[in-house]
Amino acid sequence: MAFKGKPPGSGSGEMSRTTQALRPAIALSEAEARRARALRRQGEAPPVIADRLGLPLEEVEKALLQMRNPRPETTRGTLNVTLAAHRFVLSERQGEEPLWQTMDRLVDELIRRRAEASRRSATRRSGQTADEWLPGLDAPEPQG
Repeated sequence: MAFKGKPPGSGSGEMSRTTQALRPAIALSEAEARRARALRRQGEAPPVIADRLGLPLEEVEKALLQMRNPRPETTRGTLNVTLAAHRFVLSERQGEEPLWQTMDRLVDELIRRRAEASRRSATRRSGQTADEWLPGLDAPEPQG
């Protein structure tokens, strides 16, 4: 089946013109800014970068302030799952709850069930009989 959606436009992924207009002008070429950012990613301090590249510290700092950095704690993520898993999660939604709440609830249930199973197996290893650790299961009635 062919993709029927509309492909992204030629400017997709670029910075918004509004964002660009609000940023201070940097007196560095794009290549110099890229080199400064690369050195920063390698752990160099801004004064060292400015000295190494022979650029004004103030301009290097402006370039570094605008670099993208990974967020240490993201609040959301993308769950890359099969279509079957996606359908399952949708089927588990309660009312109109957001998908993140459904996922949190399902993961919480999984954690609780695993902890419960771990306690049961620890009890089983401690020498109890199946009748003692599986309540509700009656011993088979003698035939006679």
